[in-house]
Parts: sequence; C-alpha cells; structure tokens
Amino acid sequence: MKIEEAYKLNQSYEELLRDIFMEAYDIRKENGRKNRIRNARFPYKKYLDELQVDYLPEDAKKKFKELKTLKFIEEGRNIILAGNPGTGKTHLSIGLGISACNKGYKVFFTTAASLINELKETRSEKKLYTFEKRFEKYDLIILDELGYISFDKEGSELLFTFLSLRAERKSTIITTNLSFDRWNEIFNDAVLTAALIDRMTHKSYVLNMNGESYRIRETREWLEKSN
Repeated sequence: MKIEEAYKLNQSYEELLRDIFMEAYDIRKENGRKNRIRNARFPYKKYLDELQVDYLPEDAKKKFKELKTLKFIEEGRNIILAGNPGTGKTHLSIGLGISACNKGYKVFFTTAASLINELKETRSEKKLYTFEKRFEKYDLIILDELGYISFDKEGSELLFTFLSLRAERKSTIITTNLSFDRWNEIFNDAVLTAALIDRMTHKSYVLNMNGESYRIRETREWLEKSN
C-alpha cells in the first residue's frame, strides 16, 4: 500500500523509507504510552483537565500549575495530599500519574493496605528483596488511602523501609485523610512515625486538601435543581 501511495505522490525511495520509519516510530511510541498506563494499575482513569480547579482546596490551587509540569519527578520530590475525603486527592494523584505516563515516566498505583499485604507476603516467601528491587524501575509511585486502616508492627516497619528506600531519589505521591499529628494512629510507633514524616516531607510538596467534599457539593446542587 505504501509503495502504491509513494508512486502516486511521486515520492523518492528515501522519502518512502522515511515515512515508513516515522509511522513505525509513532505506532511504537503510542503503544509504549498505552502500556505504561495499563501497567500502572490505576483503578480508573482521571485526567488533570477534568479537574475543577476552582473547587480544589486553596493549597492545591496554588500549586496546581507547578505540579502539572512534573518537575517534581525529575527532582525526586514527593507530594503529600492530606485532607478529608472527597476533595480531589485521588483524582489529582491519578491525573498526575497519567500525565507522567504520557511523558514517558514509569508509574505504579497502589493503596497502602494492598502494598503492605504484598510486602508481608513476599517477606514470608523470602522474596522481599526482589519485590523491593522491582519498584526501583518506577519513577513515580502513588500510595493511596494512607490512614484508612492502621497497621501492625510488621506492616509499619515494612512500609517505613519501603518508603525510606525511595526518599530523595524517586518520587512518591501519598494521599491521606489524616494530618501528620495523627499518623501515629496508623503506625502505632512514635519514633518510627517521626522518622517517616521527617524523610517523606523533606523537600516535598505538602498540600492541605481539607475542604468541602465534591460529593456533598454535587448532591446539594442536584437537590437544588430538583426543587
């Protein structure tokens, strides 16, 4: 087909080869992008351009443009989104994750509970080192829902070690419904909690995501329209 098109367009052999190469390159690039998004294991797709920025908490509004550049990944900086449910924490984190995939970065999404379960399983199977090394390839890890459940001593120590290995080298986004002064409720160890907060917040973006829940706002707007 390409040869027939080249003949009709009076293309040279070199031009034909260039077009074939460029088409193959574009296909490979697009397949790579799709694979990165699929391998990231996002629970659903959320995009930054779908975010209603005006409704975001003030901290997120101020930092939104800066975070969109993804420079924090190049610099190995973390983002901590802390606030009550329904204020856009997970949407923002997934949106940044998908944007990172589109830019060629490798991303992995998980909940805190799922990650700790995997860490425990691999430790019992004596494969923990291999499991942790697997995460070295990810430029960005999104750890969602930290604080919804507390952990036992083993889980706390495993998560501490996992996050410490990435600190100041690779980026991690954490979403949590708890302020730092309540993190001890998750880890049940004041010393470990203080050390983790110190490492995770160093040169990081810490955003106060407290605000009105978009679910409550949408319900209120729906009720107003119904009346």
